[in-house]
Amino acid sequence: MAFATFTNPSPFSLSNFNQNRSFHSSPPHLLRLRISAAHAFTSSSSSINANGIFLTRRYDRCDLNSRRQLFLVSSSGGGGGADGGNSSSHGGGGGGGDDHGNKGDSDNAGDKNRADALLVLAEAGRSLECLPKDLAAAIEAGRIPGSVVTKFLELQKSALFRWLMQFGGFKERLLADDLFLAKVAMECGVGVFTKTAAEYERRREKFFDELEIVFADVVMAIIADFMLVYLPAPTVSLRPPLSVSAGAITRFFHGCPDNAFQVALSGTSYSLLQRFGSIARNGAKLFAVGTTSSLVGTAVTNALINARKAIDKDAAAEVENVPIVATSVGYGVYMAVSSNLRYQVLAGVIEQRILEPMLHQHKVMLSAICFAVRTGNTFLGSLLWVDYARLIGVQ
Repeated sequence: MAFATFTNPSPFSLSNFNQNRSFHSSPPHLLRLRISAAHAFTSSSSSINANGIFLTRRYDRCDLNSRRQLFLVSSSGGGGGADGGNSSSHGGGGGGGDDHGNKGDSDNAGDKNRADALLVLAEAGRSLECLPKDLAAAIEAGRIPGSVVTKFLELQKSALFRWLMQFGGFKERLLADDLFLAKVAMECGVGVFTKTAAEYERRREKFFDELEIVFADVVMAIIADFMLVYLPAPTVSLRPPLSVSAGAITRFFHGCPDNAFQVALSGTSYSLLQRFGSIARNGAKLFAVGTTSSLVGTAVTNALINARKAIDKDAAAEVENVPIVATSVGYGVYMAVSSNLRYQVLAGVIEQRILEPMLHQHKVMLSAICFAVRTGNTFLGSLLWVDYARLIGVQ
């Protein structure tokens, strides 16, 4: 039986609950929370049915000196065990012993996450039926803490975010980082300018003579910039469990984080091998993105070069077509290695682990610093690409 008992002289609030809870590991069939209230109130009760989970709020006058507000969270399933908090028993068959191994720790964290999330929903007057199916399933499984549910409810207030969160990938990233959309705008907005400036820095007097190559680089950058922010971004995983028939490789990559350095949620952990797996998986995806975007960019460039040759006969000997296959594969390798590692470190270490903990209450300052860091990273990437392209002989 899972329960938490605490007293607090202040009125009930979610912050007080988070600061004064004590959980005991056992099956989440029943969760009793007793919370002190400072003011007297008459006996009453209300209940919420959240997708088979019943949250009952009952107000009892225990004696002349104290009032208690009782929350009772129970599932529609069977099975009981002993409620050690009050030395009373509840319901029928089933084990009630504590598991002190890894499984017990995981179950305890899952119970805590589930209780937090349900209380956040109760305070907001919402139920699991109001949530997307993947988020509701993750809450029921104990994989989502209350802080994530709070962020979801805040994002729902914006029409734009509410529309974006209809798509699973955006929802997972916005729940992990509410500045994710701003970072996408930063990358795409400054990408053209920084990459053009980097091209000019490297080419100088040859800039206009090699304008077609510059254009190809900028086109590739515009197509790839979005994916460079999207793929390595930290996420709140809402993926459903795999089927039993899934292969070992599929199961391994399914358990890998989207960012190798991202902070794991309560009740979740990643091994060192899984974090390396994240780098490998994102590298494969970025190789495909880089190769495809380069194919588009070089094809457009060659079309412009051929049009220029048709108009200006003198340019035919000066300008050569860009090698499509070699450039596309080379850019794919560059994205899989250089871009992958730089953006994983940027999103998972610099932003999530360093900047956000320091500036989480100063969103404007956090956005400004992220903008500066990402602008510098984009410019650095452009310089590295020009050097790499010359090294492998595609420019």
